[in-house]
Amino acid sequence: MSSTYETYPVEVAGVKRELRLFTIKPGIRIAILNILGDTEFVQAVSQALAEKLANQPIDVIVTAEAKSIPLAHAVAVAMKLPYVVLRKSFKPYMGDALRSETLSITTGEPQTLFLDEKDRDLIRGKNVALVDDVISTGSTLQGMRLIMDHAGAKVTVEAAIFTEGDRAKWSNIVALGHLPVFFDEK
Repeated sequence: MSSTYETYPVEVAGVKRELRLFTIKPGIRIAILNILGDTEFVQAVSQALAEKLANQPIDVIVTAEAKSIPLAHAVAVAMKLPYVVLRKSFKPYMGDALRSETLSITTGEPQTLFLDEKDRDLIRGKNVALVDDVISTGSTLQGMRLIMDHAGAKVTVEAAIFTEGDRAKWSNIVALGHLPVFFDEK
């Protein structure tokens, strides 16, 4: 049985996709980008993002779990850099992990980000690029920035496949495209 739903067409790095529109609040919808498993898309956007970041001072790529992990991995491979994933749940093996709170636009729930103790030495004193799939409210970025500050890393650039919402708010973000927020007419 096939479901029909409204989509928003995008083309980025030469690849076209139809992003499903998802209601986050009554009368407000966003286009959902889910890159997990989409190797063609991840490879294309990662290469394009790596090219845009090539002249930035970056020692380590940092991302938040989970959908942007393949992006961070592929950008790191293209740039020959290590990467770190900030986890959304604490595991005992993470030791003396740093933590920061964020608020997810898709779930509307608070989330906690954790920097594994093993990764603290990797980023201490280093220039880091914060990478995400979509930057919408900036909450996840803020959480990542706080952890980087506490860990002694310097955020030199923030990057995403897409920014979302008020385009002017994201003028400092290196992005490949922009997604609108959809408001239903009353």
